[in-house]
Amino acid sequence: MATMKLTNRQQVEDFIRGCTMFATGGGGLPKNGIRSLMDEIEAGRSVGWVDVSEITDDMMSCCPFLMGSIAPHNEATIKEMASYDMTPETSVNLEGDRMAKAVLALQEYTGKKFDVIVPIELAGANTPAAMAAASKLGIVTVDGDYTGRAIPEIVQITFNYNGHCLTPIASVDEWDNECIIKRANNPRTVEHIGKLISVAGYGLAGQAGMALDGKNTRDTVIAGTLSECYEAGKCMREAKEAGKDVVTELLAKFGGYELGRGTITVKDDYDAAGYYWGTVTVDCGDKELKYWFKNENHVVWKDGKPYVTSPDIIAAIDVETGEPVPNPLSYVGQKVALIAMRCKPQQQNATLLMPRYFGFDIDHVPVDEVMGK
Repeated sequence: MATMKLTNRQQVEDFIRGCTMFATGGGGLPKNGIRSLMDEIEAGRSVGWVDVSEITDDMMSCCPFLMGSIAPHNEATIKEMASYDMTPETSVNLEGDRMAKAVLALQEYTGKKFDVIVPIELAGANTPAAMAAASKLGIVTVDGDYTGRAIPEIVQITFNYNGHCLTPIASVDEWDNECIIKRANNPRTVEHIGKLISVAGYGLAGQAGMALDGKNTRDTVIAGTLSECYEAGKCMREAKEAGKDVVTELLAKFGGYELGRGTITVKDDYDAAGYYWGTVTVDCGDKELKYWFKNENHVVWKDGKPYVTSPDIIAAIDVETGEPVPNPLSYVGQKVALIAMRCKPQQQNATLLMPRYFGFDIDHVPVDEVMGK
């Protein structure tokens, strides 16, 4: 863990690649994350992170994040959006802009000045957008996050596990619609209201909440995860450049397991209630793998039997490009390797990320036990 500044496109791409891998299929599109950070660098603003030890007790942090479905829009949705004057031509906020404006709205509502940004998760778009917001506001991003992966619901974060209050939350969407969630009766209601706001904005709203003092920030954040993303993405690029197998090199350095590699034969997906849902089937020759996602990948079956589940990390890697695959970009005919890694210790007992929470009659077994390690 160390303070780091990203100064060029290769560093940005390495970082986003690692974020996308740890995002387990969710977290937005990496091209948007690259744009978020490169815009800041090209504008001459500082982009990077500081070690958690640099967060002092008297500082205040908040957590900006993207809320909503990552599903692509269909023709009917695009037509409906136009009826509300929500078109690419009327768009005013990129993802980092939405988050920065949400932080300012939260400051105005609470009367608190924020010194530190904590990303909510590790993700190809969500994490860099939070960093871009920090850059725009001239404050720092901590080397860490509240999840150690990506998640579909804000209740699935260490901030909530530690009993901190999620609200108030400010929200600003792509078309500058703004609102405040002042309070809610429980954390799941906060998630539900936030998703309804994002549905009204037809995509990803920039939201900011979870105000916290410096000491509690240090105690709650999963430290060092941004540095880990950078190193993972760099490892994958260097393996590809050296003509080595990306998956083998990645797992050798960071630990984990290759569940299988083959060709995607079926993809069933849909957009509902502010989430992107679906299943993907991979023909591996000697076995069939099928995985289910709610934004992120959560359950894998091997030949029809439960195999690996969240909170452990489940990611698809394109074996031809060596790049991690966000769920909106997977397609029939794509050749992928499905990998699994042990989740962070802070998530090991997270029942809100286990199969039963998502409605499956399946018990979570840690991936190390599944693999006999």
